Amino acid sequence: MRMGTETLPLKRIDAGHGQHCAVLLHGLGGTHRYWTCGPVPFALSGHRTVLIDLLGFGESPKPWTRYSVERHVAALHASLAGERSLTLVGHSLGAALALAYAARYPSVVRRLVLISLPNFGGAEGAVAWFARQRGGWIYTNMWATALACILTRRVVGRLLPRLLRDIPREVAEDLVAHNMVSSTSSLWEALYRHDLRAEAEATAQILPVLMLHGGADLTAPLAGAQELAATRSTWEMRILGGVDHHPWLRVPHECMQHIEQWLSRLGEQAPVNPAEQSARAAGPGVKVHP
Repeated sequence: MRMGTETLPLKRIDAGHGQHCAVLLHGLGGTHRYWTCGPVPFALSGHRTVLIDLLGFGESPKPWTRYSVERHVAALHASLAGERSLTLVGHSLGAALALAYAARYPSVVRRLVLISLPNFGGAEGAVAWFARQRGGWIYTNMWATALACILTRRVVGRLLPRLLRDIPREVAEDLVAHNMVSSTSSLWEALYRHDLRAEAEATAQILPVLMLHGGADLTAPLAGAQELAATRSTWEMRILGGVDHHPWLRVPHECMQHIEQWLSRLGEQAPVNPAEQSARAAGPGVKVHP
């Protein structure tokens, strides 16, 4: 029997102990090592940690298929089967998928931490955003992006740790730990063409959400993230001045401080039961699963 891509086992690493489970989801071109290569371990009080390589990245399977939001979420759900009381922590693509997962499976998600969430409002918004930047057209031209991916992997892949000295060696090495289809398709299907506002609305009255965003982020527009947080009472946002698209790599101590303080405040509030609210709170275009 042929195994569907949705049920292919993802690379998963479990660490620590705790009543709750913190699931860490990396961004495009990353792996689970994104969270472990710095001076600060990503360990939350009262949580055990689950590190995941997303479908198509790192040590997870890389099928030649369409990497839609639904396919990514289904693969995640299969890998997290049986887990409850999840705190999903995602960076960039991982943040978008964390939000999508929470909108579809609200009964198992307790809270969200979204770092550098890219809210373009659809493909036209992505094109408009990158058009403002020098050479930005390459990011929203599918064929140019695919060619750049191939050249990076085959020509300069081994040199990346020497060329990209402003990021940890492990992160630079893992920039080629995917294939052309998984990278390009995830970029277009899960970020550019996907309007995550419906999923944000679906979780608006259910889950507490903390957003961390660099004030100098040129990849994920700050205004798009602020738009999501501004009208939702359960969402909070922290802007990290002078920080680019990688707050966890630049200011990990500050990130952990914001997250732990937020978790501490939530612990003093009455707990939310998302299972009771998921059906009535689901936004348009989001199918809720039990």
